[in-house]
Amino acid sequence: MGKPKFSRKKYETPSHPWQEDRIKEENELVKKYGLKNKREIWKAQTRLKKYRSQARELLAKFETGDAQSKKEGKQLLMSLNRLNILPLNSTLDDVLALNTESILSRRLQTLTYLKGFAGTPTQARQLISHGHISIGEKRITVPGYLVTKDEESDISYMADSPLNDTMHPARPKADFKSVTVKRETAVKEETKPEKVESKPEEQKTEPDKPASETPVEDKPAEKTPEQLKEEKPQEPKTSTEPKKTEEPAIKEKTEPEKVEENKEGGN
Repeated sequence: MGKPKFSRKKYETPSHPWQEDRIKEENELVKKYGLKNKREIWKAQTRLKKYRSQARELLAKFETGDAQSKKEGKQLLMSLNRLNILPLNSTLDDVLALNTESILSRRLQTLTYLKGFAGTPTQARQLISHGHISIGEKRITVPGYLVTKDEESDISYMADSPLNDTMHPARPKADFKSVTVKRETAVKEETKPEKVESKPEEQKTEPDKPASETPVEDKPAEKTPEQLKEEKPQEPKTSTEPKKTEEPAIKEKTEPEKVEENKEGGN
């Protein structure tokens, strides 16, 4: 039996620790509902297992015509209706169709976020654990508290909480969602004409490319490589020939002139 001071575990762990599909689902639920750890998911799953196992037993007893099973079935449906998990006039088959999110959605943490008392599910958990949220006049510091249908409308800030001030920075603003929608529409309208203008620019650049390439291809077509070889050796010949003819002509003219000048000077 154990010591009464130590309470027993109120949830069942998974049968196998490493299951890829189960781990992905649990990680998504932790992010969606802002849970502290996966233990809170396992608590909701054990509660759901009890409801479903009780519904299976009652469905099997209905075939025998047991009157007590009908009373227990009504009590089960009334308790689920009181928690707003199932609507009125539901049957035991609807109990078998429930999932884990149907119970996680009735936690005080999710309802405070949906009611607008917190900006995120994690902030809702913080406000509850710090004692800022109450149901009626009763302070509740358990984020996993299952809220009934009658208590849902009584969720509010505690009377002595500073969050009752509308100008408190930790309090979410009511106009926050409307502002974001207006900004998104304005950005979409600005981006549409930019896309339309970019299309003709791309069309203009495409015909410009062959125009720049055509003159490059025409230049080598005018002169063949054979013509260039014939022109290059002719240029040095013309430059060297006049230099050779000029130098002997100057020497022949200067030497006799010097001899005649010497004779005339001697005379």
